[in-house]
Amino acid sequence: LCLSFIQIMSFNCSLWQDNSMSVKHFAFVKFSEATEQCFLLFSFILFMFLASLTGNALIALAIWTNPALHTPMYFFLANLSLLEIGYTCSVIPKMLQRLVSEARGISREGCATQMFFFTLFGISECCLLAAMAFDRYTAICSPLHYCGPCEIARFFCDLPPILALACGNTSHNEAAVFVAAILCISSPFLLIIASYGRILAAVLVMPSPEGRHKALSTCSSHLLVVTLFYGSGSVTYLRPKASHSPGVDKLLALFYTVVTSMLNPIIYSLRNKEVKTALRRTLGKKNVLTHG
Repeated sequence: LCLSFIQIMSFNCSLWQDNSMSVKHFAFVKFSEATEQCFLLFSFILFMFLASLTGNALIALAIWTNPALHTPMYFFLANLSLLEIGYTCSVIPKMLQRLVSEARGISREGCATQMFFFTLFGISECCLLAAMAFDRYTAICSPLHYCGPCEIARFFCDLPPILALACGNTSHNEAAVFVAAILCISSPFLLIIASYGRILAAVLVMPSPEGRHKALSTCSSHLLVVTLFYGSGSVTYLRPKASHSPGVDKLLALFYTVVTSMLNPIIYSLRNKEVKTALRRTLGKKNVLTHG
């Protein structure tokens, strides 16, 4: 996968008269020429990044240190938190560096590496969310059982903006990206929809209102995370190319790389008594060890 990214970025660029010279570095578009705006954005993204790291790390630590949470649902939740940490760490540190320094460039190999890990973590999260939906389905329904000026119009290396820099015909590459997006985004999403369809059918026949409320409440956090992640990802990768706007694309990229990762631990901790109890116990143990 990483090799294919490097091959994509080896398109000869029209800026050089020597057609044998391939692109070795890329430069990212400046968010703003105003230093104050860049510093404000730096502070805002840094805050969300730290909140995301702290929240996800605490969730994973709380589940790991509490045997009562060593169940499939919390195993998936701990892995989701670890994926979110890798997902944001593959993008945000370099983004923050470019906001406060004049160094806006990135090597071809570095760009390919960033795309590889960003794509790896993103696809992994898609599959993990589908597995979590199937887990909820099983628990409720079967309880017994991818070069113009070489400026990337984005804050990080991603497939669509990199393909837009290529001087050659990228229609085949764009088609491959679209098919991959269909397979890696739509397929797990359809499994999630099917799981929740079965869940809803099972809940509707439950005789007790308390049972229906309890069954639905166990799915609400996961359903909200699915809506945030798949909503922003689908708008980014599956909408027609003609409707893309650099400004909107940058905002969407910021949303699904930073905002959703920051909100996930908040959603799961605020709506789950077991996670809140485990966090209190974990933080309590840390305080005892610190004072001891």
